[in-house]
Amino acid sequence: MRLIAFEHEGRAALGARLGEDVVALADVVPGLPQDPVQALAALGLPEAAPALAAKLEGAPRRPLKGLTLLPAVPRPGKVICIGLNYALHAKEGNNPIPEYPAVFFRGPTSLAAHGEALIRPRVSDKFDYEAELAIVIGQRARHLTEANALACVAGYTCMNEGSIRDYQRKSAQWTMGKNFDRTGGLGPEIVTPDELPQGPNALRITSRLNGETMQDSHTSDMIFSVPRILAILSEVMTLEPGDVIATGTPSGVGYARKPPVFMKAGDTVEIEIEGIGTLVNPVEDEA
Repeated sequence: MRLIAFEHEGRAALGARLGEDVVALADVVPGLPQDPVQALAALGLPEAAPALAAKLEGAPRRPLKGLTLLPAVPRPGKVICIGLNYALHAKEGNNPIPEYPAVFFRGPTSLAAHGEALIRPRVSDKFDYEAELAIVIGQRARHLTEANALACVAGYTCMNEGSIRDYQRKSAQWTMGKNFDRTGGLGPEIVTPDELPQGPNALRITSRLNGETMQDSHTSDMIFSVPRILAILSEVMTLEPGDVIATGTPSGVGYARKPPVFMKAGDTVEIEIEGIGTLVNPVEDEA
């Protein structure tokens, strides 16, 4: 099943995409909250996915074309990001292979929807792309093990974890360079785990800038696998429905190139992940 967040009558709503149409889940699940985060909490994914999919046939549909899409999770409670999680990416930046993941947070105001412009801030021209697999949590979880960790995952989506590199390096903490408004694309949709029988660590992941391939890797290059990430994070914090976890980017980022390549106004950047889809965002300068 493929879930999208969209604007309906001035509010965020969650729907299921069926080809070129969308079924609002509130139309088929009595009492389901319209807010996407609350809806994810109420649905009980991933266990509920088969029963929910069966309800979609014959339900009222609306055309996908013309809908205003929102970030795959419009207002996540937490956006937890893992840094330096691909072996080749760590090496290209002359960083040692970490024994424990670098973890930082992004705020919801840093997110942009599929098709929405990413904003290069006026204070920097070092706006870098980062193709990432993002995990969307579906069930409250704490103290997971690697064996049971995937049971809390509602699905997966694409992320461009855009980074303002000079601000990222102003201190030992990366937060400032990762939280400029509308610098991180998230979408276009959440793909439930049943659509990825090969699992999240067996997917090709690429980025393209103006049609040119910049990153081309595989999630098997992750230093910390998706189950391992979930186990490590849940040792510290409660994971809640609607939380998003960005799992790190592969090699090929702009700052490590010679000469460096950064996104600028007029560019188009695409993040494609096998089995999930393609996130597309143009780039604009901050007004």
